[in-house]
Amino acid sequence: MGFFLFEGNVNRMPVELSSAGLEPQPQPRLADGLFFAVFPDSHTAARIAQLAQRLRSEHALKGQPLETQRFHVTLHYLGNYAGLPQDIVAKASAAAQTVAIPQFDVAFDRVASFSRKRRDSPFVLLGEEGVAALTAFQQTLGVALEHAGFEGIIKSHYTPHVTLLYGDHAVASQVVETLRWSVREFVLVHSLLGQTQYLQLARWQLRS
Repeated sequence: MGFFLFEGNVNRMPVELSSAGLEPQPQPRLADGLFFAVFPDSHTAARIAQLAQRLRSEHALKGQPLETQRFHVTLHYLGNYAGLPQDIVAKASAAAQTVAIPQFDVAFDRVASFSRKRRDSPFVLLGEEGVAALTAFQQTLGVALEHAGFEGIIKSHYTPHVTLLYGDHAVASQVVETLRWSVREFVLVHSLLGQTQYLQLARWQLRS
């Protein structure tokens, strides 16, 4: 696993003065996120991008759609870190290795804003019956992660969604054309926070 260097004044780590000699001490910066996700195939991702652009225009949203390759459904977020923790990656990978379920289809058929109070409200794809298998898989992976030592990873409520963009105003729920794909694998993702970049660390195939 490589090291990521942040160059330039904007990205330098903040410092504080120590009590011994007033020497500057670097403060850790949370620059690395880690999560499990599923991604649509390239054809479906392109359709999601087209839908996002059309709805952005229809609802006069100022936010730009995410880059096509970043459309995904988060399964479990493992936290933010100052540097990618190899022990956490290893523990998460070991848990993922124990999950053995068949491939399944997922379908999203409506959109809505997650929050009506924020000016950068996530505008997302949602589903009903079409995400039942995905929700069950998320729970199965959560149990494996808890057995591996990730305490409290299973939340009381999980809403599978694909974030399309972050809008400047809220949009009410509406039905859209169904976007469906077969989930054949899941991925452990390293997010470079503030850089809108995802690195796929490992992937696991579901049973055919």
